[in-house]
Amino acid sequence: MAFELKQQLKLSQQLVMTPQLQQAIKLLQLNHLELADLVQNEMVENPVLEEEIEQRVDPLSEVKAPEQAIADPNAEGQQEKTDIDWEKYLEAYSSSPKTGSEIRRDSDDLPTYDQTLTRGETLAEHLMWQLHMEECNQRERVAAAVIIGNLDSNGLLLSTLQEIADRNELAMDDVEDGLAIVQGLDPLGVGARSLCECLLIQAKVLFPKDRVLIGMLSDQWPSLAKKDYKAIARGVGVSMQRVVDAVRRLATLEPRPGREFTSEEPRYITPDIHVIKSGGEYIIQLNEEGVPKLRVSDYYRQVLSGAKKGDKEYIQEKLRSAQWLIRSIYQRQRTIYKVTESIVRQQKPFFEEGIAKLKPMILRDVAEDIGMHESTVSRVTTNKYVNTPHGTFSLKFFFNSGIQRGEGDDVASEMVKQRIKAIVDEENPRKPLSDQKIVTMLGTENIKIARRTVAKYRDMLSIPSSSQRKRLF
Repeated sequence: MAFELKQQLKLSQQLVMTPQLQQAIKLLQLNHLELADLVQNEMVENPVLEEEIEQRVDPLSEVKAPEQAIADPNAEGQQEKTDIDWEKYLEAYSSSPKTGSEIRRDSDDLPTYDQTLTRGETLAEHLMWQLHMEECNQRERVAAAVIIGNLDSNGLLLSTLQEIADRNELAMDDVEDGLAIVQGLDPLGVGARSLCECLLIQAKVLFPKDRVLIGMLSDQWPSLAKKDYKAIARGVGVSMQRVVDAVRRLATLEPRPGREFTSEEPRYITPDIHVIKSGGEYIIQLNEEGVPKLRVSDYYRQVLSGAKKGDKEYIQEKLRSAQWLIRSIYQRQRTIYKVTESIVRQQKPFFEEGIAKLKPMILRDVAEDIGMHESTVSRVTTNKYVNTPHGTFSLKFFFNSGIQRGEGDDVASEMVKQRIKAIVDEENPRKPLSDQKIVTMLGTENIKIARRTVAKYRDMLSIPSSSQRKRLF
């Protein structure tokens, strides 16, 4: 067998993701708050970048302040260099009189350190405080502390006792005793291993003589979960009225005992875009609050001419990085504007009348309208919100499939979901509508939809089935 070496020339196309391109793609996906954080960090890392501040009266009239550069990456030419005595300017600026907002207050007027701190007590802290006052041996105390550490935000125990014993090398008897201690702490119901046990713990303490309620939770949980009150009455051996009375008391119990100690803060949405109606037109405004307008420092442009070789290379690198960032931010804002403009144009009935007029639309519709790739539109609309006359919505909200009408144009799936929600909200809670009945009602509105689609949309809206929605009172 003979071996030989050959050279072969092969041509192929390959997409190379440069660091600059990666940065541009990353910027597209950032929302308003994330962009503000990135810009602040870049200003710290890159000394060439500085914030463009609106022109103000200079403290010394004889010292000319640097001209404000406009951060437009498409602007031709470079900014003219200005001869500035920086030492004189900074000295004069620092010696200018302080305004009222800059005057330092006396320390006696300021609040004390402990007055500026506030934090809610967590469920674990509340339980551990009680545990320290419990009369028990050290092994039981350790087991109870471990159990507290395994509770979820609702106060329920997700791990089994065997898992807790094995992971922490504890005796099963001590773990069981520790669980009994935890379940006796406030709030009632913590340490339960299921919703049924959680409610049962509370019922035994709050309604110890209610045989029907305790019997329902102890032996009739499957029927109770399905709201089959007739089966419960037969199982417990009481009248239907007594079951209804017990269900009323059940409704006063807390299914999530750790709710009041939750440490989760509400999520506040900062819109990236505002769409405002002025006259008969819609004006699109990008939210730039908190995002500094960047420019390249004039000072470093001047230093560059007289810098040494090593310093010159460093400044040039930082200048290129700064210019690319400014250009990328400009391009990001321009792209978001174009995408939003297309959405407003194609979904104008929604902006005029609300969700009922939302039209089916896919990414390709916007991509073809503005001459961009679908992947770019997808990145632009990810994790971004727009404030409209009808509320604040995710940009993804406007992209949804169509549901066929009996006659006329298709309707948006999101509109159908909202219609289902409205139908359920208006139903008689004692006689909730079945999915098939909802299908029939939508059919009268020329909306053709299958029963399984109604069930799917109902699950997406977290709406229980008709049997679970039924109320006796």
